[in-house]
Amino acid sequence: MPTLFIPHQLRDLTGGVDRIEIPAGTLRQAFRTVAETYPEFVNRVRTDDGLASGFAASIDGAFASRGLLAQIGPTSEVHIIPAVGGG
Repeated sequence: MPTLFIPHQLRDLTGGVDRIEIPAGTLRQAFRTVAETYPEFVNRVRTDDGLASGFAASIDGAFASRGLLAQIGPTSEVHIIPAVGGG
């Protein structure tokens, strides 16, 4: 089953959970499933049409250039990546 990895900075929105099993399909479908248990997490990282500003997604080591339409395979690893600031 595919796995969504939660970045450390956002684990307070998932009660400390660091990974969630998600359905294969698209990133949009995965977020719908995750929202049933962790709506605050999904509301923070997703908008109606894509990822919220300051976030990216990586699926199996490649950035998800198709946004919420990105395909998730049966054994995919999905990482949500917050922007890194500083200078």
